[in-house]
Amino acid sequence: MNIILSTYMCGKARSVEVSAIRLGLAVVVGLLMLSAVAVYTGTRLVDNELGHLGDWRSLLTHQQAEIAAIRHDAETELDALTLRIGKMQAQMLRLNALGERLVRQADLDRSEFNFDTVPAVGGPGEMLNAQSVRMPDFLDMLDQLDSELEGRQDMLSVLEVLLMNRNVHERAMPSGKPIAEGWLSSRYGKRSDPFTGKQVFHKGLDFAGRKGADVLAVGDGVVSWSGKRSGYGNLIEINHGNGYVTRYGHNQHHLVEVGDTVKKGQQVAMMGSTGRSTGPHVHFEVLHNGKRVNPAKYIGK
Repeated sequence: MNIILSTYMCGKARSVEVSAIRLGLAVVVGLLMLSAVAVYTGTRLVDNELGHLGDWRSLLTHQQAEIAAIRHDAETELDALTLRIGKMQAQMLRLNALGERLVRQADLDRSEFNFDTVPAVGGPGEMLNAQSVRMPDFLDMLDQLDSELEGRQDMLSVLEVLLMNRNVHERAMPSGKPIAEGWLSSRYGKRSDPFTGKQVFHKGLDFAGRKGADVLAVGDGVVSWSGKRSGYGNLIEINHGNGYVTRYGHNQHHLVEVGDTVKKGQQVAMMGSTGRSTGPHVHFEVLHNGKRVNPAKYIGK
């Protein structure tokens, strides 16, 4: 094969004879060089892609670790919030129970102070400026509510003690009649003695009734006497504290003994006519600081 080469600079043409073998070898060499370049280029591209893939895998692993940490922190915070809410719910149950006791002790209207219903609230709302509560603000609200619950519980506990003391004082204070059935047969003060007819000072109230009728304690206290005493017949004496003592005389039978604790309205004896008596009745006296006082102002309470 002849190849003619022409150059304008020299103005001559040259011919080069190339054999088919040489031409084939040149073509093969060229193809090999192209293949090598393609393989090298492809290898570089694959290496680059593999490098990017490794980076992506590393980034994905890091992001997964961050998500797991965030999830763990969120679960930990949720558990802490659940514990706090459980504690506050327990405090609310205690407050409700305490409120129920206070309502009973203070004899309040249960329909007005019902701890099983949500308190009535209301008012106009402005939604334009309303915003969702952020987590820090929510935690601050929980702290404030927790503190308020503890403060309310302390105040209600003090109030319960005051009401209990008041209730104990009121129950111990003599009040009411010493009988469930009967009538007032003799007042406190001067009267004609039923045995001598002379003017004497009657130091108590007489309540007449049927024999065996109930004789009742007019207040909480401790029995300080239960037996016979001159003029009184069978006598019961109850010490109520704060300097108050009550006496119940002429009983047929006693139901309590010295040292017994009695409650207001409890039956302590059966009406009789023992001692200096003209018929079944109870002679009732009130003493304050060792001095007899008119029982009339106490039975009316």
